[in-house]
Amino acid sequence: MPLSEHEQRLFEQIERSLAEDPKFASAVRASDPRFHARRRLLVAAGVVVVGLALLVYGAVIKTPPLAVAGFVVMLAALGYAVQSHRRSQSPDLHVVGGTTSRRRPRGRAGGRRPSLLDRMEDRWRQRPEGHR
Repeated sequence: MPLSEHEQRLFEQIERSLAEDPKFASAVRASDPRFHARRRLLVAAGVVVVGLALLVYGAVIKTPPLAVAGFVVMLAALGYAVQSHRRSQSPDLHVVGGTTSRRRPRGRAGGRRPSLLDRMEDRWRQRPEGHR
């Protein structure tokens, strides 16, 4: 349902006043789940680099436990990154001022197969007109 003209003007006025408040903008950004997911991915990437450095350093000075520790650190950081990425893609993340529409799984091109329920809903929508 669209907003009335009066509501639209009030909304634009509130939006302008909030855009001018840097404290509020930083507070909203800090509570944005996408911001946290991006930060977790960057931290994981940094830890992967540290793990790779440990692995190479352990191999150069011929200390296998150090190289293995570097490899384990890399694996753990990659696991953390994958988990963070999956969590950031979940449809239950809501952003202040964002959309509330549920993300639908994409086909094979998107990397995920649609669930059985999604495929059944698609078939129901695409059924011939005579069966409605």
